[in-house]
Amino acid sequence: MIETIDLKKGFGDKTVINGVSATFKSGQCNLIIGTSGSGKTVLMKCLVGLFEPDSGSIIYDKRNFTEMDEHERKQLRQQIGMLFQGSALFDSQTVQQNVMFPLDMFTNLTYKQKCKKVNETLDRVNLKDANRKFPAEISGGMKKRVGIARAIVLQPKFLFCDEPNSGLDPQTSLLIDKLIHEITVEFKITTVINTHDMNSVMEIGDHILYMYQGQKEWEGNNKEIIYNKNQKLNDFIFASEFLKDAKAMRMIEIERGEK
Repeated sequence: MIETIDLKKGFGDKTVINGVSATFKSGQCNLIIGTSGSGKTVLMKCLVGLFEPDSGSIIYDKRNFTEMDEHERKQLRQQIGMLFQGSALFDSQTVQQNVMFPLDMFTNLTYKQKCKKVNETLDRVNLKDANRKFPAEISGGMKKRVGIARAIVLQPKFLFCDEPNSGLDPQTSLLIDKLIHEITVEFKITTVINTHDMNSVMEIGDHILYMYQGQKEWEGNNKEIIYNKNQKLNDFIFASEFLKDAKAMRMIEIERGEK
């Protein structure tokens, strides 16, 4: 579990994160959503230590991340996996070498042990026998799965995903969402996802934090979001007439099912 307590972050005279308190639970997909400039990316960068908050606390399983020294943070980072927006694979390395990279950095395993670990992880993300391929030889969806494999090969307790569906077609996006959710539940990972994808919100939003102008505007799950009365959130989620109609139909279906 990760908690933020009255977190604040600014740049110059501009406040970007203004007193955000939230809880991201283990075994759940915790989504951070909001318009561009809402502060969601800065919030995630504070969570992983890329930005230092101006005030407030970040708590990892009752350990105060903001008070840790560099050695303590390095130890904690070994429990953190990161899936970058563009997958961020090394083009000159094979799939196997990309996934093995964290093992080379943070473990003393033998090469044989690392290969076994890589094979098990690739198998889990449905990429068995892709070891020798280079990033240029695989599809966008496969690259995302390689990125996921690299992020979880150390069996992290915490997983951060920055726009995991960016650049993918709708069908592949759903497969990536399903995979991330399965892994989150299976390994009881605290997964935090920064996303614009409303399919992700509705499909895997176990916990959703909606940011607006640097503040927590709404918090709930993908079932509660249908009934929410927050106008700012509704304008963001159900922006088009099609989505407004879809929401109305979904509410009718839910109400009929409850009778």
